[in-house]
Amino acid sequence: VKLVESGGGLVKPGGSLSLSCVASGFTFSSFVMSWFRQAPGKEREFVARITSTSGVTNYADFVKGRFTISKDNANNTVYLQMNSLKSEDTAVYYCNGRYWQYEYWGLGTQVTVSS
Repeated sequence: VKLVESGGGLVKPGGSLSLSCVASGFTFSSFVMSWFRQAPGKEREFVARITSTSGVTNYADFVKGRFTISKDNANNTVYLQMNSLKSEDTAVYYCNGRYWQYEYWGLGTQVTVSS
């Protein structure tokens, strides 16, 4: 089982980044896929989620209207489009897949928002 995130980097406030997470080793289309983040000195927190079949999305209040989660079942990939980035969005972003008792995490990708 593998979840590999990419797309992180350094961006100025107000800028955009697009994160990707490629999954392998499990039935991607059956899993609820989510993004979490962890800033230095803080606990990991939920960012966005997309359900397995209907593709219903949920967002943390602090990213609503700025971030968009989507997925491509054919390519086992989940995306996070991040717009209007703020300095407080600086964190390591983690991909998560969950199905009943099965839960998998990626190693994360660093996003730094700074001028």
